[in-house]
Amino acid sequence: MLRFCVHYGIHFLVPIAIGLLFYKKQRFTVIAILLAGIIIDIDHVFADPLFDPNRCSINFHPLHTYWAIALYVAMLIPKKTRIFGLALVIHIAADITDCLLM
Repeated sequence: MLRFCVHYGIHFLVPIAIGLLFYKKQRFTVIAILLAGIIIDIDHVFADPLFDPNRCSINFHPLHTYWAIALYVAMLIPKKTRIFGLALVIHIAADITDCLLM
């Protein structure tokens, strides 16, 4: 239960907190973008089985590979891609935490 709460707390509560605390003027747009970072889970459709609660997604799914993670971190540098990179890095942080709690 702890693993579930921490994993999904990072996926959903952290983006909301970041939007409310750091982007007061654009909070709703930023929160929506940060929450949309979950879209990279689309790569789970290529896995068999589709969902395995005991599988670490890091370096298993295509959009969760180390190369992809490096790209997400690099997206934090330019201002134009920073919020999208942050969304993806938050998602990866949630998944890494999930793997550590297995």
